Amino acid sequence: PGENETKVNLEELKTSVLYSGPVDPAEWVGLRKSKPLLVYLRNNLLMLAILAFEVTIYRHQEYYRCRNNLTAPVTKTIFHDITRAHLDDGLVNCVKYFINYFFYKFGLETCFLLSVNVIGQRMDFYAMIHAFWLIAVLYRRRRKAIAEIWPKYCCFLACIITFQYFLCIGIPPAPYYPWRSGNANFNSNIIKWLYFPDFIVRPNPVFLVYDFMLLLCASLQRQTFEDENKAAVRIMAGDNVEICMNLDAASFSQHNPVPDFIHCR
Repeated sequence: PGENETKVNLEELKTSVLYSGPVDPAEWVGLRKSKPLLVYLRNNLLMLAILAFEVTIYRHQEYYRCRNNLTAPVTKTIFHDITRAHLDDGLVNCVKYFINYFFYKFGLETCFLLSVNVIGQRMDFYAMIHAFWLIAVLYRRRRKAIAEIWPKYCCFLACIITFQYFLCIGIPPAPYYPWRSGNANFNSNIIKWLYFPDFIVRPNPVFLVYDFMLLLCASLQRQTFEDENKAAVRIMAGDNVEICMNLDAASFSQHNPVPDFIHCR
């Protein structure tokens, strides 16, 4: 570019994808020569093997139940004979219960922690959007109210990760982006904070991993909210009904069916 076309200094310009080496436009659409080919395809083959193994297990279980006239368990858990009534029977049953239903009981808190992790790892414009969503969800306070807004939150996470994926891909490596023109008042730090596509400061694709983990847990929590309304699941795992926050701690035993080991004396 000429002197009036961009404000990028020479040191930054040398690190640009356009000038650091030869550019093959075919790589932008995913066409790249690789030798040996098996090394290039090993991750794809591994994913296919895992999916085939999963389908084989599910089909074998279905065939075994049909042959022996068995019904599928209500909840997809490891220990089918452990219910909410076994939680206080001992340490072993307690561990089994939380292996089965840890996310059912603490999935919402896990999503909040992952949201804070996304904000702390990113520290950019999209982290600020995540912070606003976290405040909006926490402002609901009640679990039922959070369950009503949770599908919108999952939709937001799915849309924003898709949008950021296209930002990471960017445009083919030929022209400059408008925020790198001579009239634009953008520097590399602002472009990095806004997570704009750029040939010099490319968006960090690792951020999408944090967003994906949050989307995964949020989707599981959405399923948990649906399971809470099923009577069969509540019998096995217990309900997630909140205890009134205005009650005194010493009077919890009057409203909570679980033994209180602190104030029982």
